[in-house]
Parts: sequence; structure tokens; C-alpha cells
Amino acid sequence: MDVRDVLHGDDDPHRLLSLCAGRSAGEVPGPLREAYRRAAGGVGDTRHNGRVHVPRPSAVPEPTPGTVPAALPLPTGPVDRHALVPPLGVRVAGDGVDVAVLASHATAVELCLVDVVDASLPAHDPARYRERRVPLAGPAYGVWHAHVPGVRPGQRYGFRAHGPWEPAAGLRHNPAKLLVDPYARGLVGELVDDPAVHGQVGSDPYGPADATDSLPFVPHAVVVAEPTGTLAPRPRVPWRDTVIYEAHVRGLTQRLEALPEHLRGTYAGVAHPVTIEHLRSLGVTTVELLPVHANVPEPHLLASGRTNYWGYSTLGFFAPHAAYATRAAREAGPGAVLDEVRGMVHLLHEAGIEVLLDVVHNHTCEGGADGYHLSWRGLDNAGYYLHDGGSPARLADVTGTGNSLDFRRPAVVRAALDSLRYWAEVVGVDGFRFDLAVTLGRGAAGFDPDHPFLVALQTDPVLCGLKLVAEPWDVGPGGWRTGQFPPPLAEWNDRFRDAARQFWLADAREASHGRPGHGVRDLATRLAGSADLFGHSDPPLLRGPVASVSYVTAHDGFTLADLVAYDHKHNFANGEDNRDGTDDNRSWNHGLEGPVAAPDARAGGGPGAGIDALGIGVEIAPLRRRSIRNLLATLVLAAGTPMLTAGDEMGRTQRGNNNAYVQDDETSWVSWDLSPWRKDLLATARYLLALRREHPALRPDTFYTGRPRPSDSSGGGAGARGPGSDVGVPDLVWFDADGELLDHSAWHDPAVRTLQMLRTAPEPGDADVLMVLAGGLDPVDVTLPGVRAASDADAERWDLAWDSDWEHPEDRDRANGDGTARAGDVVALEALSLRVYVSTPPR
Repeated sequence: MDVRDVLHGDDDPHRLLSLCAGRSAGEVPGPLREAYRRAAGGVGDTRHNGRVHVPRPSAVPEPTPGTVPAALPLPTGPVDRHALVPPLGVRVAGDGVDVAVLASHATAVELCLVDVVDASLPAHDPARYRERRVPLAGPAYGVWHAHVPGVRPGQRYGFRAHGPWEPAAGLRHNPAKLLVDPYARGLVGELVDDPAVHGQVGSDPYGPADATDSLPFVPHAVVVAEPTGTLAPRPRVPWRDTVIYEAHVRGLTQRLEALPEHLRGTYAGVAHPVTIEHLRSLGVTTVELLPVHANVPEPHLLASGRTNYWGYSTLGFFAPHAAYATRAAREAGPGAVLDEVRGMVHLLHEAGIEVLLDVVHNHTCEGGADGYHLSWRGLDNAGYYLHDGGSPARLADVTGTGNSLDFRRPAVVRAALDSLRYWAEVVGVDGFRFDLAVTLGRGAAGFDPDHPFLVALQTDPVLCGLKLVAEPWDVGPGGWRTGQFPPPLAEWNDRFRDAARQFWLADAREASHGRPGHGVRDLATRLAGSADLFGHSDPPLLRGPVASVSYVTAHDGFTLADLVAYDHKHNFANGEDNRDGTDDNRSWNHGLEGPVAAPDARAGGGPGAGIDALGIGVEIAPLRRRSIRNLLATLVLAAGTPMLTAGDEMGRTQRGNNNAYVQDDETSWVSWDLSPWRKDLLATARYLLALRREHPALRPDTFYTGRPRPSDSSGGGAGARGPGSDVGVPDLVWFDADGELLDHSAWHDPAVRTLQMLRTAPEPGDADVLMVLAGGLDPVDVTLPGVRAASDADAERWDLAWDSDWEHPEDRDRANGDGTARAGDVVALEALSLRVYVSTPPR
């Protein structure tokens, strides 16, 4: 068979995509039990779109052995290749289940019902299981289907696909391999490091098919009934008020001793009142959870007994990762695991907190062509995966994982949309963050902002009203696309990350060696909402600064504390000889690599405590802490949607590891044992987020123009009373250290390290807010500016709201003076510091 007969018509062997290197029992416990006691009062509608669904019985009967014959004869009669088929997956329907699976190049597909007949045997012992096979009818538009009576929720199952084994043509059918249903709602069992989990013999991806049955070595899909109970309404937090908190389900609470031990590191733990209180007191409105789809470790990790802690290795796009559920839920089965996830969402919603899921629809866990043979590869390798168009067929890797899902294929687009709707409607989540989202928008000619998948996100009635966030890059050709996604998607703003780190850390490090930096222009652009990136739309400026999900750290990379303690990555614990992880950290250790080593009054740390002061280098610990506060304030007070990484508000360290994807231990888990300086930092984070909530000038939902607002004829703010207030004022003004307007030459001068950003009040009664940034290595005198006064006598009054030189917000009470000043007054700022002033009415 010619490869061109199989692969997509747009696969051009003369226009090959770049191949990229691999990158690295019982009821539900705790607070969820009460949530579901209340929620179960309503039956029927369990989704958010108003559809009514048949409720699940309160007691689910166990599967009845022998109801389905050990094997059924193949369907007879003509095949209707254009029949209407049920929705994909295995769904409870009447006296059994409706089954449908896409395998467009297969010659036959069997539903395999798996029963555990001797639970005393090891999980990978074939004698533990009995398998009953049911041939499916089809294909109808590539879908194999049947109604199978006698199958009940809790039944394990999989598929076996028959067809040609022609790897050079992209065809990898091997009926010896039990395949996971791509639409499975639950999974049980572990993946075992055994040759049987691969489709071919040995490591040659074009070698002969391996005949070993994989059933004992792979996870099994499980039939899950539709859940019941009404979920709490979505909080619907406006974008301008949104504060995102990126967290890992296990890592967030694994070390939280205030939680009962059996709830730590679980979905239930995320929704425990102690956790919720922390999030609410911090000012978080929206939790973004690292992947919770069922996942398995990559082959090299499985072989070494390690795991992908982050979870970016999906096996089931509809199934929750069972390892994050409580033991009781896991023992009760996938239905209980799903209930625990829904309970988590329900309780967070009751607390007013939204839930976003980080979803990985760009690739699967199966890896490269020599990788696993677990699901998609065995069902329809040529139909699901992106190929380079060559012969022999090769996977085109634009994700750095060995494979990429082919979003030119309607079936791939449909699967992603079906998964998103399921999590939105059944589980009730509030939105999604799309990992490597450029892959999801790749068409025949590369990335296309009008790609059908992206159009569907804008128009689908279930999805278009959710919070949707793109990670706007992948590793393929033309993969960096920040600012190029269509509304209503927001995007991670890597340019904000880089600019903030560059100004406060990398440039300061260079200056300490007598080398020039980059000035203030890029940082100012990011502080103002990155209109250069997100302002391009039809009509212009439609997306607003809220489209910029601004961040300084994320799950990958240094933590906030490590940014100020390490110049270089220390990733040897990952087992890759420190080759993994980026070298572009833009960090600064302030003169000493790693933790300092002598006690100081604020440190109270211990060995490996990141920036705690325990001996040598104690003199740099205060400056490190100030640098953390500078970065935190820059993030929280900039125009845009701030995203904090869990634990940064408490000085979490990974001991210099900037790629801790395999560290499912104290390296990655949030520490809740707070030394004095970490308590101070938490208080500071709470204070800054409260300041953001208090002042609308810090939460714009439209881009600044540098001109008076269209409705602003009186100046609008608290400082707009008195002489001169009948003149409109610009929404944003930039000043230099002398209180003068920043001119063109200063914008382009790398030596300029002081910047004043004045944002005027958007509504009458609100306050103007002035941020003063001093990025030099020496203290600096700054003349405070004004824009409202008609004369010196009416000069605006400024109240000092915060100074990054303060270890704790209450340090203001110990500061010199009362913190008030007038426009034109000269104030002294410490080196590498940031101040926030708020206007008060003139006396």
C-alpha cells in the first residue's frame, strides 16, 4: 500500500515538517460527602447547558458474569457504511451500553469485556483476567459500533483492532494489543514496563508486529454511568477581576498538615476548607490545575521507575487521573473518582472560586513511532497523528514529545471538542488552558487563527462563554504565536515574564558587572497590558489587556524564590545530566549561587531553604527578598490578568531545579511550614492583591491610549476635585525620575533605570495610582509627578501605599514620616525598589 493512499491529502513529501527532538471503597470522604449530600437533592440535569439526562441509580449493580457470551459471531449481511452511529465511546443505554469507536483503516474491531476472576493474583498475571469479545458492526464513516446488552457500570473493557500492519504506510493494527477507548470515562490499572505494551518487536518502529497479549500490562477502560446531582453555579468572575493560581492537585496539599492525612494531595484536599481559606485570603479567584486527565509516564521514565509528575502525558482525555483521588474513591471505582472531582469543583464554586483545567490535546502519551501501543496508535495511527508526508511514514513532531495530534483531521478536532464539552457540562469546570495551543491551530500551511478548532471555541454554545487560555507556542516551524489567537481566548504572555525578569534581575546582574542593560521600554509596554501583542484585532484593541495572562513563573522554570538565588539550573536529580530545562532563566543569584548560610532575624530557614539566611552571604538575603517583592508587585499591579504559581507567595524553592517534571516529592510539593520571612512574604502577597482589588485603576479592561477617556470631562478620580478638574486627564502617563514626561530618547536609552507610571482613575470617586520603579544599583531621588493640578498650590497629594523595601506591609508604621507627599516633592528610593502611591483629595 502506498503511504499516499493512507495519509492526509495535504501531507506533502516535498514540504516536510521539521522533526524536533523529544522533550523532555466507600463513599466519597471529607467535605465532598457533605457537598454531594446537598447536591444529590436534585436529580436529572447534571450539566450546565439545560439538557436533561437519565440519573444514575443510587446503587449500581455489579457486572453480571456470563450475561454477554464469551464471543459473538461476526455481524452478517451488508455493511451500511453510511449508517447513523451513536456518539463515540461506551455509554450506558437501556439494558446495556452503546459502543462506538473510530478506526477508519481497520478491517474489524472487537469490544473486549474484561473481568477480574482471581483478584489474589498479581495485576500483570494473565490468569487474573477473563476476556469476552464482542465484534462490532461497521465501519460507518470509519466508526465501528454496536449496542451490547448486559453490560453495566463498573465493567472493564478495551478494544482490539484488526487490519494491516504496514508501518511504512502508517498502518499499525495489532489485535494482540488491548486498546484503551479514547472516550473512556474512567481507567483502572497501571501501565507495566513490558515489551508487550509496544506494537512492534524490539525497538525498530518498522519491525514486525509483536504477538504478545498486552491485556495484563495496560490500564483498562471502565464503563461509568452518567453522574447525578446539581452542581453549584459558576462564579463567573469578570476577566478584569481575575487572579489565576496555577497549582498541582497533589503538590498543593501533600504537605499541608492542617488537612486530614487521607485528604492530602487529593481532589478533596484542594476543596478542603483550609485550602479554600488560603486561596480566598490570598485573593485568588481562579485555580488553574495542572493536567488531571488520566496519564502515564513516558517510556524512559517508566523504565526507570519514575513518573511524569506534571501529567503532560495523556492516556484518557475524558477520564480523571485516579491517583489524585482519595483511597476510598479509588477503591470504590472510577465513578467515585469522578464524583470526587465534581465535588471539588462544586465546593470551589460555592466559595466563589473558578476552576480551569490545563489540557494537553496536542499530543498523547504514546510517544514516537517506537513508543507505546495503547490506544490511538492501534486504532487509527494514520488518522490521529500528524505525519511528515514522507515514505516510509514518519511522525511529524511539533510538540517535542515524539508525536503530535493532527488537527487537520475532523475526527481529531471532534475528539478535542467532545472532551472539552464533557468537562464543562458534566464536571462543571469554568474553562481551559491549552498546552502548546499552536498545534491545535495548525492547518495545511501552518498555524491559522481561523482554524476550525479555534472557530469552534468562539462559536460553540457550551465553550464560548468559558475562560479559554492558550499557551501560544509549540516547537514546530513558526511556533511562536503570542498575541495571534482570536478572541475570546486569552494567552500566556511570555514577553511579560521575560521583561519583568530582565529588568529586575538580569539587567541588575549585568550592571553589577559594569555592563549595560535594556532600559525601561519593554517593561513599560508589559506593565501597560502589551497592546503591541494583543491589540491587533478587528476592530482594533478589541481583546483588551485582560487577554494577557501575565506571569513571572509557572510550573516549568525556576520558582520565584529560586529566581533570586540561582544563576544556573541544577537539574541533575532529573536523571538527564542537567541537559534538560531551559538555560534562558534571566535570573540573578545576587552574588552567591544557592542558599546562603547564616541566620538572620527574618530568615529562620534550614538546609536547602532557598533564600533563607543561615551563614555565608547573609548580607545578600534582604536584597534577595526585596527582589522577590519587586517581581511580585510588578506581576500583581500590571495591567492584565495575573497568574501566580502555587507556593510562590510563600517562597517555595525547588533548590534550583527549573524542570522538576519528574520530582513527585518535596522538591515540587508546596511547603506550608513557614519561616518568619515566608510569613512576611505571604502577608505582602495578600496586601498587594488587596490593593489591586481596591483600586480600579489597577484593573483596566481596555487598553490605555495616553489620552483622556471618552467619558472623562472632569478627570474622574478622587484627585479631580478642585481647580483644574474641568480638564480631562490622560488615562496613562509616563514620567522620568525628575517628574518630567518621558521623552523619545529616554525610551530608547539602556541607561534609564527609573520609571514612573501614573494611571488615572477610571470613574469618579476612584483614586489615581502611581508606580515608581527604581531599577538601578544605587539609591535614587525621584520627583513625584502630577497631572491634575492647575497651580502649585493645588498640587496633587500622594499617599504611600506600599514600598518593596518593607519586609511586611505593617513596616509602613515604622517608616520615616507619614508617607504623604505632593506632586513636585522629592522622595528617596532604595536601590532596586518599587513604590506605590495612591492619590488623595487635595486639601
